[in-house]
Amino acid sequence: MDQRKILITGVSRGLGRAMAEEFIRLGHRVAGCARSPQAVAELSERFPSPHRFDVVDVSNDNQVAGWANLVIRNIGAPDLLLNNAGLINDNASLWNVPPDEFSRVVDVNIKGVYHVIRHFVPAMIERETGVIINFSSGWGRSTSPMVAPYCATKWAIEGMTRALADDLPYGMAAIPLNPGIIHTEMLDSCFGKNAVAYPCAEQWAKKAVPFLLDLGHEDNGDPLTAPA
Repeated sequence: MDQRKILITGVSRGLGRAMAEEFIRLGHRVAGCARSPQAVAELSERFPSPHRFDVVDVSNDNQVAGWANLVIRNIGAPDLLLNNAGLINDNASLWNVPPDEFSRVVDVNIKGVYHVIRHFVPAMIERETGVIINFSSGWGRSTSPMVAPYCATKWAIEGMTRALADDLPYGMAAIPLNPGIIHTEMLDSCFGKNAVAYPCAEQWAKKAVPFLLDLGHEDNGDPLTAPA
């Protein structure tokens, strides 16, 4: 398989970290971002050039703009863009979720995806190739108690991504992806001790990364689920 340029948000832990490591293991070039300076420093030391990792808060449009300028100038437009960064609210009924917490979830999970699309996708459109995968959730297609803000954002990702698919030129694809249920810190916050019953991010990535690499323009607009 030819080396591809992979862009991943939220690489400090969980699915983002596992995907970055697996893509690199398979010989692809990864550019990633996270809010944690420590995590970015660790990744940069472990995976030096031609890979790059930067401290970026995707909810900040100016930071994403600067990051996109650096990445596109030094690496080029991504072949595969993975909007993975996300937050979940602390378990609470909707009326008990503090306004600032609700805003943080919306700012990262919806606005962050928009910011990354806004600053990277024009370079992909210029080439008329590339796949954009926006991470949704089972809670973007169903609901559960205590996670209404998170559900709201993931339902929004489903609609926004399918609308984006309608705007793209032939040869490109935008796909909302439900990754499935994986044992991450986010799942710990929701499921507690029951989270350990599910596969870890590294196990998930072994199957998910080849699946992601196989997606193409024929999948444009299709709401998909990663292999279990």
